[in-house]
Amino acid sequence: MKYFIYIFVLFPLGIFSQEKDNSVKEKPAKVKLAEKQILRKGNDLYKQKRFVDAEVKYKKALKQNPTYENAAFNLGNAVYEQNRFKEALPQYELVVKTTKDEVAKTNAFHNIGNVTMKEKQYDKAIAAYKNALRLNSKDEESRYNLALAQKLLKDQQQQNKDNKDKNKDKDKNKDKDQNKDKNKDKNKDQGDDKDKDKDQDKGEDNKDKKDKEKGGKDEKKEQQQPKPQPDKLSQQQIQQLLDAMNNEENKTQKKVNAKKARGKKVKNEKDW
Repeated sequence: MKYFIYIFVLFPLGIFSQEKDNSVKEKPAKVKLAEKQILRKGNDLYKQKRFVDAEVKYKKALKQNPTYENAAFNLGNAVYEQNRFKEALPQYELVVKTTKDEVAKTNAFHNIGNVTMKEKQYDKAIAAYKNALRLNSKDEESRYNLALAQKLLKDQQQQNKDNKDKNKDKDKNKDKDQNKDKNKDKNKDQGDDKDKDKDQDKGEDNKDKKDKEKGGKDEKKEQQQPKPQPDKLSQQQIQQLLDAMNNEENKTQKKVNAKKARGKKVKNEKDW
């Protein structure tokens, strides 16, 4: 039996979901009657959309026969319907590896594509649909899903490119803002240094001004104070000096007079 489920993905296009025909004949030597009966019960539950109960039956059938391809495929479908896509994938992959039936393998590849589409792994979905078409070139559902996967992959790549460019521009603007902040900080530091130098110069000017004012005050103070006159003599000292000078002058005069007196010829008158 083959049917599809219409699913909206980004826009009104769908993914066709295939189930392996449950009436596919199995070799009696490999599948026992009890296993088939369990499978049929699971299929009845699946048709009633009781996917959890169907899952239990399919797992029971696989427990008795791990290579039971129909049970593996239908278990994948039951899990898929519960939106547990990653758990469904191994069941379809098991069918692809073990079955020799091209119809079963085609359906398994198709549903592998559906699972990877759900996971937005569009490159893997494209590969799976292509494998399905290689086995059955008339599988229009796989062809349709292949075209959809290719479009979604292209959109995804474009979105990634746009995000990358957006992040690049964002990083560029961030770097620009950082450089702007750095320049701002640098200018601020330079301004602080200028203000510091200005304050320092101002301080030195004030210091020089204060020193100058201090020097002027000291000079003025010095001018106001009477200067000592080391050469100025008292009246007593002057009198003593004059007396000493007179004494010396008198002594000198006496010596001069005495010398004159010794050099004067004495006239001896003859006593007649």
